[in-house]
Amino acid sequence: MLRNEKGFTLIEIIAVLVILGILAAVAIPKYLDISEQARILAAQGAIAEVKGRLSSAQAKYMMANTGTAPTAAVLVPYAAGANGYLSPANLVNVGPDFTIAELVSTAANIQITVNQVQGKDITPVSGGFLTANGT
Repeated sequence: MLRNEKGFTLIEIIAVLVILGILAAVAIPKYLDISEQARILAAQGAIAEVKGRLSSAQAKYMMANTGTAPTAAVLVPYAAGANGYLSPANLVNVGPDFTIAELVSTAANIQITVNQVQGKDITPVSGGFLTANGT
């Protein structure tokens, strides 16, 4: 008599495991790449926020000084002072998720570099702020 036994054969189980292994081999590297891209985009957003704060400080400075644009050497301390656009403690406190590696001032340019997002190192992302024209 044939009995009606239900279950999976060994071949079926192995086929499912092979398919899951292939999916994992394709999906995991893609996920890691997407995570890195998300961190880089977040760093670019942090740089944009600092640039916006510097732009606000520049506008406030120009209104207080009859339209005279500040140099980078003047703008950074002005923005970090009583104006409150940047944190006086580390100049660029944009939250606990970002580590700003540098805020370098030259004669006409402020270079902002982010090297960590949420405590994970990333390829350093840089952005500049030209004080001459406010971009």
